[in-house]
Amino acid sequence: MAYAIGHISGCHLNPAVSIGLWAGGRFPTAELLPYIMAQVAGAILGAFTVYIIASGQPGFDLAGGLASNGYGEHSPGGYSMQAGFITEVVMTFMFLIVILGATHHLANPGFAGLAIGLSLTLIHLISIPVTNTSVNPARSTGPALIVGDWAIAQLWMFWVAPIIGALIAGVVYRWLSPNED
Repeated sequence: MAYAIGHISGCHLNPAVSIGLWAGGRFPTAELLPYIMAQVAGAILGAFTVYIIASGQPGFDLAGGLASNGYGEHSPGGYSMQAGFITEVVMTFMFLIVILGATHHLANPGFAGLAIGLSLTLIHLISIPVTNTSVNPARSTGPALIVGDWAIAQLWMFWVAPIIGALIAGVVYRWLSPNED
């Protein structure tokens, strides 16, 4: 996606990314809320599209969670809330550090999408068993609104943890790279 729409929006499809870039001094405050609103709207539309497609299969059951994020009995591996929270903070932190580093003005811009995409792949491989991988509050919101019940009850964590990870990454990035300009 970075190569497809990066030139349009910076490929901000994730509120945590926008917040992390803002905290890192790379995104204007005035654009933060409009971006987040668009990201959430897009995620809801995407989740609804997946639901329409998936429900076309005989025997489809929404009890499967539509890949909703969860902890405890709703974690794919049965991981606790604490384990899920730490996983989401750390994985989002790492994702933002890669994004901020790969898009630094001294980095080779042609490889940013590759570095970001591969890091997101690794993040998914690590955290799908724990929480079904969020690191993106918008991505978590779409399926939760369709699934309802437990997915909405646990949604708070998939906003709070990624935002904390993103804010920490922005602060650490500024400390590591104080003279970005």
